[in-house]
Amino acid sequence: MPHALSILQNTFGYPAFRGMQADIIDHVTQDGHALVLMPTGGGKSLCFQIPALLRPGVALVVSPLIALMQDQVAALREAGVAAACLNSATLPDDAREIARAARSGELDLLYVAPERLLSPRFLEFLASLPQIALFAIDEAHCVSQWGHDFRPEYQQLGVLFQRWPQVPRIALTATADAETRADMLHYLQLQDARQFVTSFDRPNLFYQVVEKDSAKKQLLAFIEHDYPGASGIVYCLSRKRVDDTAQWLCDNGIRALPYHAGMSHVAREANQRAFLREDGIVMVATIAFGMGIDKPDVRFVAHIDLPKSPENFYQESGRAGRDGLPATSWLCYGLNDMVQLTQMIESGDSPDQQKQVELTKLDAMLGYCETASCRRQQILAYFGEASAPCGQCDN
Repeated sequence: MPHALSILQNTFGYPAFRGMQADIIDHVTQDGHALVLMPTGGGKSLCFQIPALLRPGVALVVSPLIALMQDQVAALREAGVAAACLNSATLPDDAREIARAARSGELDLLYVAPERLLSPRFLEFLASLPQIALFAIDEAHCVSQWGHDFRPEYQQLGVLFQRWPQVPRIALTATADAETRADMLHYLQLQDARQFVTSFDRPNLFYQVVEKDSAKKQLLAFIEHDYPGASGIVYCLSRKRVDDTAQWLCDNGIRALPYHAGMSHVAREANQRAFLREDGIVMVATIAFGMGIDKPDVRFVAHIDLPKSPENFYQESGRAGRDGLPATSWLCYGLNDMVQLTQMIESGDSPDQQKQVELTKLDAMLGYCETASCRRQQILAYFGEASAPCGQCDN
């Protein structure tokens, strides 16, 4: 572990390991498989990035979003780590150069989407590598139909164990209820893996819920009163609402940028880059924005529509206060949100059983909003963790 601590300090610039990080890194470095549940901002990425630098060969990181890959690769390169990603935006010449670097041992980490990893051509490429350091499956809750970001390709990642049983595998997520955790163990063939489950609590977050009256005005009043000039994220249910809210905030003197799938790739990238690099920007977005975003000084996350599930809410609100300093999760909801989301679920293409699960999660989210007891206690209980009333919420 002294070498791991040296990498932590000299490469990543952190003075000491937090929580279970040291145990996880030691376990994976010594050929162990691991399932890691750690809250947003808890330092999950280091749990596979440091073993990747300690072990010989290239580490393969399965990641569900291009923006998430690009963000992590950019941060690693800035720290002097040889990292690359392969996705649908990678040009053929660049892909050939990345493959050459991986085969010649010049690459430490290679990020790839699950769809590409599962292709016969890519599996052949993996077989041609002289050594694979480890497999890291990030955002591993995507494996579960009962989770909130289901990706069917994730369920086929058991092939990694079948083909390379001796290579350590580490699956990581910030949010997973009991059913989702069981799916992760089953589909990723991690039944023998050591499980590292940290507390889901983020004690620096203040939880506040308000009933919706005029959401944009309420949001503006909240920002002006509590966080003038601060960086924050505002989540909206629709693209139109994102555009309207961002414009409203700009019209009222707050520097706000929109982010949603209806914008061009170039515009989204430019807005995300500005948010990550500059201070005092409020990003107004659909849930397409945020997975893996590593901006430590986000002082608030505001939802001006009801989130679809406690998992969504917890993961999104957890993007505030990753630096450990006080931050706020602010949620503005109305019963119209509940009606709209219920209709969206019932008219969707999902099987009836999955619709029922989604409706149950939506009910749990409404329960969080309407509880008269400690909000932190309620959200932690949803993830199976008992806690005392916190004194750090509006109830």
